Amino acid sequence: MAVKVLFTYDYGKENMNKIRELGYEITIADEKSIIYSDKLYDTEIMVCYNPFQTLDVDQMKFLKWIQLSSIGIDQLPIEYAKKSGIMVTNNRGGYSIPMGEWIVMNILQILKNSFGLYKNQMNKLWKMDTGVLELFGKTVGFIGTGTIAVEAAKRLQGFGVKMLGLNTNGRDTEYFHKCYEIKEIDNMLAQCDIVVVTIPSTNETYHLFNEERFNSMPQGTVLVNVARGNIIDEEILIKNLKNRKLRGAALDVFDEEPLSENSPLWNLDNVIITPHNSWISEMRNIRRWNVIYENLKRYISGEELINKVNLEKGY
Repeated sequence: MAVKVLFTYDYGKENMNKIRELGYEITIADEKSIIYSDKLYDTEIMVCYNPFQTLDVDQMKFLKWIQLSSIGIDQLPIEYAKKSGIMVTNNRGGYSIPMGEWIVMNILQILKNSFGLYKNQMNKLWKMDTGVLELFGKTVGFIGTGTIAVEAAKRLQGFGVKMLGLNTNGRDTEYFHKCYEIKEIDNMLAQCDIVVVTIPSTNETYHLFNEERFNSMPQGTVLVNVARGNIIDEEILIKNLKNRKLRGAALDVFDEEPLSENSPLWNLDNVIITPHNSWISEMRNIRRWNVIYENLKRYISGEELINKVNLEKGY
């Protein structure tokens, strides 16, 4: 009997036929509007991003595995998954290359004041800026040393920077000169000219960047966030941007998305705002599909899956 799998995104006739050839029976639905029906009762696998706003997975009593198209899992009904013993895999590494490029680009934009120079161009104003900085010789600290941080650090090597990393136990990570454990965060921040947030969103990392963290940073620090908005206390962030404790910030994620039109962040001249766009590239669907297909091939053969998520840790 074929294993039933629910896709909430159609990856195209050719790819879906490859899944059927593995021995799966496929249901395709739009995850923005899907609701539970009896035909989903014996679904064993879900391949999705976030259908959980409308889909009551409690009714899917045969569900054993959820393959997410995202890296983060904060949209997941985690407690239900833990209670029901549902295995979860994600797309770890699938978006890391474009995100690594985005990080490098925005560090340079802030140091070189590209935003201010672009504004001058729009106003046809010929005005030299003598306050721009070099990236060479700076210390870049990554809060989290997963695949996104590694891809960014790899690309920063040619700029002659010192790379510091922060992770759970201070384990050594490729491309980093030194790594610190999480309890040493303030010591590490004090050494950084540039801070990049790439750590997963968990209960422990909620508002990790509070008043104490900002106090630990040197004057003129550059802050980049591609992780989740709730890791940074937005009110404290705005205060430190306004008083110029931070030279600038590049923000791709926010506590509330879309970012409210009333947010003071829109009006600050030392902030680069992008709409959760850092993961986008022409390769995103190809890399995502490769992970999905590999795991479905492994599952049907009884092999160990890749990118398994530890639901207790949250990543």
